[in-house]
Amino acid sequence: MLALTELGQRLRQERESKGLSLEDLQKLTKIQKRYLLGIEEGNYEVMPGKFYVRAFIKQYCEAIGLDTDAIFEEYKSDIPSTQTEDMPQQLSRVRSRKEIPQHTKGVSKAYDYLPTVLVVAGVVVVGIIIWVIAQNIVSDKNKEQANQEAPNSEVQQSNTQEETNETTAKNDNSKSEDEQNAADKKEKEKAEKEKAAKEKAEKEKAEKEKKDSGKQEYKEVQKTGRSATYALSGTDAFNLEVTSTQADTWLDVKNGKGNAFFSSILKKGETKEFDLTKETEARVNIGYSPGVELKVNGKAVDLPFDSSKQVRQVVTIQYQPAEAQ
Repeated sequence: MLALTELGQRLRQERESKGLSLEDLQKLTKIQKRYLLGIEEGNYEVMPGKFYVRAFIKQYCEAIGLDTDAIFEEYKSDIPSTQTEDMPQQLSRVRSRKEIPQHTKGVSKAYDYLPTVLVVAGVVVVGIIIWVIAQNIVSDKNKEQANQEAPNSEVQQSNTQEETNETTAKNDNSKSEDEQNAADKKEKEKAEKEKAAKEKAEKEKAEKEKKDSGKQEYKEVQKTGRSATYALSGTDAFNLEVTSTQADTWLDVKNGKGNAFFSSILKKGETKEFDLTKETEARVNIGYSPGVELKVNGKAVDLPFDSSKQVRQVVTIQYQPAEAQ
């Protein structure tokens, strides 16, 4: 990397103090980044010509808020001049009178016409110089215009690429959203089907219980001590629900063969359901009967004893299906 000139160092410090990168400056000035870097490093060989050096430095200064005239004056030793370069050397080589040999009388006589020749030559030289300068100015303007169009083309290509990327991203997002919407719709339909099936099952169960409760018979057969026996008939189902509403209680539910369906603590507010349709007898042992509720096929039935007088109660239910009757 080239050592920075005093001008390049001054420009870079001013640019960095304003928080601008070379990419930011390229967007502001429309000057390619490599030319901006060449200005900071004093590497003017990368420029199309010396005219561009002065023009680019001027744009650089204006973009970062520096006084162009003051910078050109302060760092004139760092900035190349275009006048010396543009003037053809052969046009400045005018021979003086002393350089002309005087060997003959004819040559000596020619000195009489020398002032006129010099005037004409001067006019020609001035005309040539003006023409050369004009050609250089036109050429420099064409190069400057081409240089400005090149960054614009790069910016347009960059913008086109960004628009393409944005379009691709939007399409991907749209696709992702469509897939998510489809998944949500499918999940919703599944939930609705499950809900409808559950409601249908509950409705059928309620209708069956209602139908059975209309003809089922639950009557006391025997009562002694803390135990009582009931007969359940006129129904094809035997569903038992036990709920404790006041306190925890011990609950033991067995069939007529002594096989336990439940034997543990029934907590306050808890309900246990038992499908005993395949059994002919069920024995329900309640440790703490206050607040305990029994339902047979969804219909509440009373405990056989007053809970305030008989805390522990044992209820035996003998079941005979309607179809067997």
